[in-house]
Amino acid sequence: MSTITTHVLDTSVGLPAKGIHVQLFVLVHDTIWEEIAGGDTNTDGRVQNLLPESIKLEKGIYKMSYQTEAYFKSQNIQTFYPYINIVFTIENGSHYHIPLLLSPFGYSTYRGS
Repeated sequence: MSTITTHVLDTSVGLPAKGIHVQLFVLVHDTIWEEIAGGDTNTDGRVQNLLPESIKLEKGIYKMSYQTEAYFKSQNIQTFYPYINIVFTIENGSHYHIPLLLSPFGYSTYRGS
C-alpha cells in the first residue's frame, strides 16, 4: 500500500466522488511547493497508487490539493470551493490516510487509518 492514500466522499449525495483530480505536494522552502504525485479519483472515490509502495515520504509538510470545481460542474452544481487544499505534517514513514468529506458548500477532513 502507498505511504499516503486519500478517499473522497460526496456527502451531498452519499456516494464516492469520482473524477476529482488530486495532487500531492511537499513544501520545499517557505511557500514553495513541489508536486510529487497526482491522479484522479476512481468510482470508489480513491486514487489508486498515488505513490509507489517503494517511496517512503520523509518528515515534512505536505499538501493534498483537490480540484473540486470540475467535479461539481459535471453535475451542473455550483460550488463555493473550486479547489480544496489540505496541509498536514508527516513525522515518520508510517501510513497516512487523508479522507475528504465533500459537499458543494462545505467539507471536512481528518487523519484516517
